[in-house]
Amino acid sequence: MINKIGIMQGRFVPREIKSRLQSFPFKRWKKEIKIAKENNIKFIEWTIDYKNFLKNPIINNSRDVKKILKKNKINVDSITCDFFMQKPFFKKKGVKSIIFKYLSLLLKSCIFLKIKFIVLPLVDKSSIINSKEEKILVNELKKFVKNNYLGNIKVLFELDYKPHKVRKFLNNFDNKFGINYDTGNSSALDYDIYDELIYFDRVYNIHIKDRKKKGKSVRLGQGNLKLDKLILELKKIRYRGNLILQTYIPADNKKILDETLANIEFLKKAILKK
Repeated sequence: MINKIGIMQGRFVPREIKSRLQSFPFKRWKKEIKIAKENNIKFIEWTIDYKNFLKNPIINNSRDVKKILKKNKINVDSITCDFFMQKPFFKKKGVKSIIFKYLSLLLKSCIFLKIKFIVLPLVDKSSIINSKEEKILVNELKKFVKNNYLGNIKVLFELDYKPHKVRKFLNNFDNKFGINYDTGNSSALDYDIYDELIYFDRVYNIHIKDRKKKGKSVRLGQGNLKLDKLILELKKIRYRGNLILQTYIPADNKKILDETLANIEFLKKAILKK
């Protein structure tokens, strides 16, 4: 699993929007790729926001993105659709058409760049709060997949549902859909990995971060995440997907690289334990 460790964009460079925990680093995305290469990181998960969606290079200059990734020997296997969380169409009227237009545009870029997974966050502002919202979401996404060519791409949900409800939710979809497991969400909600394993046959990507119970993100090892237990279970089921660090960023926006490198080493040590 050591060779499957990657980072979420914005974990090697300072935040450009200080009020946001995560956003696409327009000024430094090329620099971050170089830093990843220098630190022997092979995977970066792309992010894309609602604001300036069409200006994101993965949309408006995917050929340039492909050249830069190839030059630095960096893989982008997954992309987190923060725009989906920022404007949840199943909650807000008048945004459905633009959100699905954006998804269609993104899908074309993902096919060109051979990106494997599109991650749809259904947490925080986009958390599903009732059966009506869930029904709208399920029906519209089924239509989207039916009307668009996905090729080998899978659509992954990041959910805050309890484990048995995640399993039930997945029953709405075929194998074009799966789960992006977020350790921070599970830590904050105090879910037990033994209970969550009921849907791990559909987990294809994992976000690694630590959070206090019902609290905020912290450095790995300082929150409620039972990392050793998680790694042990991942080894048992022979998990082969990526481990993407979406870890804590210091509030002062300083020493971002040092913080992420410390978290990478912490994760590596946990993996290497017998």
